[in-house]
Amino acid sequence: MLGLDTVGRYVELMKRTFSKPDNWKMFWRQLPKEMEKLGIDSIGIIVLISIFMGAIMTMQTVLNTENPLLPRYSTGLVLRDTMLLEFASSIMSLLLAGKVGSNIASEIGSMRITEQIDALEIMGVNSANYLILPKVIGLVLCMPLLVTFSVFCGLIGGTGVAYFTDLIPVADFIYGIQYAFIPYYFTYSIIKSLFFGFIIASISAFYGYYAYGGALNVGRASTNAVVNSSIVILLMNIVLTQLLLV
Repeated sequence: MLGLDTVGRYVELMKRTFSKPDNWKMFWRQLPKEMEKLGIDSIGIIVLISIFMGAIMTMQTVLNTENPLLPRYSTGLVLRDTMLLEFASSIMSLLLAGKVGSNIASEIGSMRITEQIDALEIMGVNSANYLILPKVIGLVLCMPLLVTFSVFCGLIGGTGVAYFTDLIPVADFIYGIQYAFIPYYFTYSIIKSLFFGFIIASISAFYGYYAYGGALNVGRASTNAVVNSSIVILLMNIVLTQLLLV
């Protein structure tokens, strides 16, 4: 029953969020700020993690597939498809759920416990639309950019391993990246990232919006936002894979 109540409140909040903005000028003014805060400011951590993960996956693939029957270029192919199909969209979204999700939940939760949201409601402002919509739209719009950076930097990390070590020749690695490339895999990754961006922003905003109490409740709301966003992302990943690939 508690689960159904939570889902019902979430749906009701999203209905209020996606209503027509009371002030379009304020919405368009707030949207770039949210895109910068939630998306652009996350590029650094995305680049760093993707480079290291690309390098690690390349080394692990080479060291664990020492089979003369496998072509040497298979390492580049495995890294490319792994980055496209799972890491750049799914794994990076789980990381963003921790960084961005906790930020959204704590920001809105702090506004709730300091009664700023109540003040907006008293003034006749649709607080859900005013606070949450720019965050959801901003993160969804930034997700394709973050996915693209992740894929590119992962391949750069793998190329660095090939270039600076003798584990695999650079020519074989580059050939593997180019071999049998399926453009739809990139489209699939972008589609998944749009759904995951919506999940992260909306669920985190939901827990922050209903964070009544004190500072302890804001921390609890941030934790719930990260945990539940991650669970829904994993479940949605299964559903989208079944719909888009199988």
